[in-house]
Amino acid sequence: MANSNVQIHPPSEKKTLWAWLIGTFFGAGLLKPGPGTYGSISAVLLWFAAARILHPAPLPFAIGTALAAVIATLIGIPAATIVARESGREDPGHVVIDEVAGQLIALIAIPADWQHAAISLVLFRAFDILKPPPIRQLERLHGGTGIMLDDVGAGLFALAVAQLIHLRF
Repeated sequence: MANSNVQIHPPSEKKTLWAWLIGTFFGAGLLKPGPGTYGSISAVLLWFAAARILHPAPLPFAIGTALAAVIATLIGIPAATIVARESGREDPGHVVIDEVAGQLIALIAIPADWQHAAISLVLFRAFDILKPPPIRQLERLHGGTGIMLDDVGAGLFALAVAQLIHLRF
C-alpha cells in the first residue's frame, strides 16, 4: 500500500510457512534494495524461460500467462493477508507476489522476446511505482486484496501500453 512501514500491530512470533514462501515469492522479496523489482524480474525470468523451453504458439502462451497471473492473484491474496498480519504491517515490502501477478499480467500476449519483456518490465514497474488513478484507490482495499489488486491494475495498464507499442512498431 502507500506506506509499507505503517505498523498496525507488533509482529507475530508465528510464521505461516506456505504464506511466507508465496508472499515473498520464494525469498525474492527478501532481497535488497527494491524487493518489488526483484519480484517483477523473477516473474519475467520465469516467463522467458517458459517461452524458451516450451516454444509455445502465441495464443496458448498468452492463455498460460493469463492463467498463471490469475493463480498468483488468487493464492497471493490470502498469502499477502497472512504475511501482512504476521509482519504487523499494512503492506510489507517483502511481500512481492503482487508484483509477480501484476508483471505476469503485463506479459500477456506480448511477443516472447527479451526486448518486449524488457518493455513490459519497465512499464509495469513505472505504473506500480506511480500508481495513477484508479490504481492508487485499489491499494486502499483491506488486507491482501488491496496489496494484490493495485499491482493487478498496474499490470493491466502496462499490458495496454505494451500492446499499443507493439501495434505501433
